[in-house]
Amino acid sequence: MYDHGFLYGDGIFEGIRAYSGNVFKLREHIDRLYSSAKATMLDIPLTKKEMINAVVEALRKNELYEDSYIRLVVSRGEGDLGLDPRKCTKSKVIIITDEIKLHGREAKEKGLTAIISWVKRDPVDATSHEIKSLNYLNSILAKLEANNAQVDEAICLNKEGFVCEGVAENIFTVTNDLVVTPPTSTGALRGITRQVAIDIAKALGYVVAKKGVTPADLFLADEVFFTGTAAEIVPVVEINKRKIGDGRPGPVTRKLMEKYRQLVKDPAHGTSVR
Repeated sequence: MYDHGFLYGDGIFEGIRAYSGNVFKLREHIDRLYSSAKATMLDIPLTKKEMINAVVEALRKNELYEDSYIRLVVSRGEGDLGLDPRKCTKSKVIIITDEIKLHGREAKEKGLTAIISWVKRDPVDATSHEIKSLNYLNSILAKLEANNAQVDEAICLNKEGFVCEGVAENIFTVTNDLVVTPPTSTGALRGITRQVAIDIAKALGYVVAKKGVTPADLFLADEVFFTGTAAEIVPVVEINKRKIGDGRPGPVTRKLMEKYRQLVKDPAHGTSVR
């Protein structure tokens, strides 16, 4: 009850996926978890190798081998009702394994609708979204706005008005076969699926740029898509009632989605559960 993760959102997390007995990019997720821990001065009571083994063992015990989701949470631990982290003597690790369906087949085939939210991303010198902390109120507020507007997702800007990301996804545009995603300097997360999408796009011969994206860039793009561990790669076909391209998932997005589905099951890009 006095856990600082519960009381103050004082902790970090990773969302991870497993496909066909393969925990996709597990080592990369663990590396990012420990980077978040370093940035927040949070001691994790396990080595990286022990954490990897714990995730795999949790999946085995719950007999989740095919399409499963892992939520790995590290809280600063139990303290008192005050803020002082020194009162938390031992951090706590929680591993949740389950299934997740954030955007189903219909969303992948038809695409999502979105709005640009009034909720701005915190500046990079505040509670940076480069750290996957348990404080997601910023995203929750934007998601509430999307729900009220009866659209699928919200897109967040930074205080300068540049596009950052979705509520829990990175964002890309495609214009004349140029694939663009906002840089992390805007406040976007250094997404693992984001990097996979970049690598796939380059392998397919597309030019990829990390640069500022404006709301107008979104409206005028040929294609827009989100990336994220839970979301995977999903097209966006309408933003603020503006049709993106012809209002259907575009050819570049479809190619990336197809390659991604192949890649996640490749043991070379993950850790075996069996």
